[in-house]
Amino acid sequence: MNPELTHWTGPLGLPRFDLIRDEDFAPAFDECLRLAGEAVESIAANAAPPSFQNTVAALETAEEPLNRLCAIFFNLAGVDSNPAREELQRQIAPRLAAHGSKVSMDPRLFDRVEAIMQDRDELSPEDRRLTELTLRGLRRAGAGLTGDARARMAAIRERLAVLSTDFAQNVLTDERDFTLTIPDSGLAGLPDWLVRSMRAAARERGLEGQIVTLSRSLIVPFLEYAQDRALRETAWRAWTARGDGSGAGGASTDNRPIAAEILKLRHERARLLGYQDFASYKLEPEMAGNAETVEALLSQVWSAARLRAEADADKLGRMLNEDGINGALEPWDWRYYAERRRKAEHDLDEAEIKPYLTLDAMIGAVFETAHRLFRLEAQEVQAPLWSPDARAWEITRDGKHMAVFLGDYFARPGKRSGAWCSSLQQQHAIGGGERPIVVNVCNFTPPEEKGAPAYLSWDDAHTLFHEFGHALHHILSDVSWPSISGTSVARDFVELPSQLFEHWLEQPEVLDRHARHATTGAPMPAALRERILSARNADQGFATVEYLESALVDLAFHRGEPPTDPMARQAEILAGLGAPSAIPMRHATPHFAHVFSGDGYSSGYYSYMWSEVMDADAFEAFMEKGDAFDPEIAAKLEQWILSKGDSAPADELWLKFRERKPGVHALLKGRDLLDVAS
Repeated sequence: MNPELTHWTGPLGLPRFDLIRDEDFAPAFDECLRLAGEAVESIAANAAPPSFQNTVAALETAEEPLNRLCAIFFNLAGVDSNPAREELQRQIAPRLAAHGSKVSMDPRLFDRVEAIMQDRDELSPEDRRLTELTLRGLRRAGAGLTGDARARMAAIRERLAVLSTDFAQNVLTDERDFTLTIPDSGLAGLPDWLVRSMRAAARERGLEGQIVTLSRSLIVPFLEYAQDRALRETAWRAWTARGDGSGAGGASTDNRPIAAEILKLRHERARLLGYQDFASYKLEPEMAGNAETVEALLSQVWSAARLRAEADADKLGRMLNEDGINGALEPWDWRYYAERRRKAEHDLDEAEIKPYLTLDAMIGAVFETAHRLFRLEAQEVQAPLWSPDARAWEITRDGKHMAVFLGDYFARPGKRSGAWCSSLQQQHAIGGGERPIVVNVCNFTPPEEKGAPAYLSWDDAHTLFHEFGHALHHILSDVSWPSISGTSVARDFVELPSQLFEHWLEQPEVLDRHARHATTGAPMPAALRERILSARNADQGFATVEYLESALVDLAFHRGEPPTDPMARQAEILAGLGAPSAIPMRHATPHFAHVFSGDGYSSGYYSYMWSEVMDADAFEAFMEKGDAFDPEIAAKLEQWILSKGDSAPADELWLKFRERKPGVHALLKGRDLLDVAS
């Protein structure tokens, strides 16, 4: 086995990606699965009476080589996929699921942890919390099942691992393989920066002219600016066809039957464990607790958002008709006319904004904000990573090493779309302890040529801050055990730090210092800054409706009996909501990776809004002090939220920080929906 896969020798303890080959992974998985199986078996078969140290604590390190191997492999599968890695992922997914089932359904482990719980009052609060979570995880995995039910649960988990892998790879294939060549006659209305990016994308693929890909950083601005309505429709249909069998991959990438089978198996899994449906199972450990509470929040916001969107649709429809187009406003029209309206009402032009939002400048803004709030320092270091685009920084505080932070910011073929935060190494205090290695991944448009500045949109800048908010949850983590550190928290709590950190991008002092023109170095004019901030809710009806449609469809899919035809059920749900026809779901079922590429956000896509209720309320704590960088509130935020991981229940941590429950008022105010709601 290549030792670099489990014993990392790079700078600051990073893996040496330059020493890792694709052919190294298969034998490494064989060996690491063997080692993990033996380690767990020794714990389960231990003849000594169960104790926290010989059972719960021992499980925290039993699979360390396998965990390190998985961290490297699945990071590469997301940021730099290729046919060899995709094939290996299909092979290894059921094996990992089988191993996970064997461990988490082992009745001997269940009995040992249950016995430890009898004496839990003798444990420290954090050790007691870990023991409770371990027992809950074993119970929810099916450790209490016997006979046919036990065998069926293991089979379901293996099949779900295969299906979720297939789902994700089908979406990636459709995204990777699609290009739309835009003739010169189709460039009308497109800003120069977008045309240059489209030509750079063509050169990257060895093509002539200019193209649109399914990278969000290309296709969204194309839909916002392209005057050619037919080309907008073609691009929009390709974007929304990902995974439905009509995309670039054809029938081989049809995710609709996969989604149907996933929903059926999830329901069966929940019923085996005694739950009414999968939503009941999934939401039990979350802050929300049940589907009724989630639906109440989403419905409260839906009413206001739909009214705002309908009013906006009337205005955009009139603009369409004034252009001599008879007929209704279509989904491929909305962004185009919304952008024209934004420019008219707020005098905003993306070409005017982008030169002030270079990637390096916004990274500087992120780091300085983290310094002012938490005294963190970032120093870039050279390290052999998976791509020349990827960068590394050492994060310190008062001279003490806190973390290694890795950023991979540009879209490229073979990279999964979207943006996310992950970790190669979790913070913990076992032995001498380890600090985290955190990864932020984005898909921004790369610079037109090597060495040139990379320009961000306003949304891109928000994404940069959002993902670093997740990174802070890792960087500032200060707990004993890896399984409860960093972002290992309730799903509807995990987005609080990320969404909260976005607020600092909009602080005038941050923009004044870091939003400087790429050529002249001049600060962003105050008038432009104010126009940007005043326009941040310009199309909030659309943004809120498309998100809520996805969240409500996700929730409905997992309540009651699963639909045999998810697409028909999706249409039924949207019709029942009275969803505006020109605003489709942000993530239609065939490419709803949050929900079907694993079950992380299944029944949980609502969590962004649940967390937004808290993040709006949390930022109010700073505003009540009259200072977005108030040191007392920042210290309290770190003490009770960012450092604690899952060492205590999320609602308890929130109350320690804010000393009262959050309310939806601040969210509606932040989205400029308060007047509509009232």
